[in-house]
Amino acid sequence: MSATPHQPTVTEREARQVAEAAREQDWRKPSFAKELFLGRFRLDLIHPHPMPAEDDVQRGEEFLAKLRDFCETKIDSARIEREAQIPDEVIDGLKDIGALGMKIDTKYGGLGLTQVYYNKALALVGSANPAIGALLSAHQSIGVPQPLKLFGTQEQKDVFLPRCARTDISAFLLTEPDVGSDPARLATSAVPDGDDYVLDGVKLWTTNGVVADLLVVMARVPKSEGHKGGITAFVVEAGSEGITVENRNAFMGLRGLENGVTRFHQVRVPAANRIGPEGAGLKIALTTLNTGRLSLPAMCVGAGKWCLKIAREWSAAREQWGKPVALHEAVGAKISFIAATTFALEAVVDLSSQMADENRNDIRIEAALAKLYGSEMSCLMADELVQIRGGRGFETAASLAARGERAVPAEQILRDLRINRIFEGSTEIMHLLIAREAVDAHLSVAGDLIDPDKSLSDKAKAGANAGVFYAKWLPKLVAGPGQLPRSYGEFNRHVDLSPHLRYVERNARKLARSTFYAMSRWQGRMETKQGFLGRIVDIGAELFAMSAACVRAEHLRLTGQHGREAYQLADAFCRQSRIRVDELFGRLWSNTDDLDRKVVKGVLAGTYEWLEQGVIDPSGDGPWIADATPGPSRKENVHRPIR
Repeated sequence: MSATPHQPTVTEREARQVAEAAREQDWRKPSFAKELFLGRFRLDLIHPHPMPAEDDVQRGEEFLAKLRDFCETKIDSARIEREAQIPDEVIDGLKDIGALGMKIDTKYGGLGLTQVYYNKALALVGSANPAIGALLSAHQSIGVPQPLKLFGTQEQKDVFLPRCARTDISAFLLTEPDVGSDPARLATSAVPDGDDYVLDGVKLWTTNGVVADLLVVMARVPKSEGHKGGITAFVVEAGSEGITVENRNAFMGLRGLENGVTRFHQVRVPAANRIGPEGAGLKIALTTLNTGRLSLPAMCVGAGKWCLKIAREWSAAREQWGKPVALHEAVGAKISFIAATTFALEAVVDLSSQMADENRNDIRIEAALAKLYGSEMSCLMADELVQIRGGRGFETAASLAARGERAVPAEQILRDLRINRIFEGSTEIMHLLIAREAVDAHLSVAGDLIDPDKSLSDKAKAGANAGVFYAKWLPKLVAGPGQLPRSYGEFNRHVDLSPHLRYVERNARKLARSTFYAMSRWQGRMETKQGFLGRIVDIGAELFAMSAACVRAEHLRLTGQHGREAYQLADAFCRQSRIRVDELFGRLWSNTDDLDRKVVKGVLAGTYEWLEQGVIDPSGDGPWIADATPGPSRKENVHRPIR
């Protein structure tokens, strides 16, 4: 689609440069996942499992008890599903118990929970109703509190954080009708005017935007004298003149989600409300998401736990051919998958969260892997639950109740979870984002060799640096502890998990060798090999999950918390994961990627249009992408702040 008059025309190269500039360039702290992709299995970075401080645990457990009571007595999930809205009194109640300020420091009126307990709280409230989990997560993980905590001035924190902790709901506004994961084409403008900026533009899919009091808005400041310009972040009062919430969007799941379309027309924002310098907006957004992404897989953990509970209870009660369906192998395999995967996913989230709290490690890749893996695996678990429930899995909870059976919302959780593969970076974008970080060490030493804009002298210098790096690095990929039969012997307890850790070590080196070979083979075309890169990342995700599962099992054994059972679950997960890893390695080089590209070209050219004949398209009329031309709103404002 051609750019509209107000929208920047951006080449692919320019778009990549914008995204690259927004990345955190440096690695100041160690990263387990980064080392894993380089073929170095640094178990010492995650084992022994990091532990929270006692006062953090006490404060967290006290709030979880209060939140559990609230969820059990005040939240009617069936009503939210039926009315497609969270009742105001529920949101007011969440404000009263401090749920809006879970991650905000106590000196600003928040609860000051750690990342670990914030995630446990989201898993709990998200299991009661996923739309409430999404509201609280969008408010605190990517809304006003997190970017202000990381980049705000003291004055901004003093003004806005107390409001966010107790009364004001916040939202994050980046996406536009024709701008998704390619922010270089961002069209919303913020024009300097005296001590203010004047905002114009349209934002789409503004989670919490319908009820928000405060907004984080990403807008493009034009370059001018005294203004560096670029994509910039602002805190904006949602009730400002010129802001119109034009639509409350409806989705296949998360029916209580307050997500809308927001138009800005000549909205004046004080320069004092700018977060960070001009041009730093994308960096702020990406840095905020580094730990903010952990909230989503946390709620996926909650979903997995619920799926396991229902699968256990139902498959023990339901009998077919003389025995409970759980004892039939076809169903039993699904239950085993749900149990083992839930254990591993919780291990990944808790480990990543505790590392985030300790701030010793750089967890940008770990958090991204947790989001990717959690969103994909939770959807599979929910789908398996629906299959285990059979026709009852496809039937709504309301219909089940109407005919006298337990109102189990299995089909709802499948619908509610589906958005997680798109929220906060789709699976496809996460693959590319993680792959870029995974090959960062290679690009830092050899990137100039494949950059067409670099001079011959730059390429020669890069070649020399690369020669030194690879002369040291490549020999280390030949052999390692994974080939020694007694390595990781401390994990040989109730069940022997040491073979799984040796497998991770061997395959981390194999993964690094495969990446190096691909870079040597494709060089500058590597970034176009998205199928290959996606499989590389998926292998890394499985290896990370296996590592986390084993470390968690040993941690639970040492702390006397179901150690024997944890070892069994870790063993089951690792055996299942190894099958997936072996398949992914096979598909690195044996796949249909080239043929798929040819077929896609044929589809776009209309070559196979005859295949579409014989059906009726029930879609309505209208453009594929709504017009987002700046200007005054012609629609009723459906903004409804909750007071």
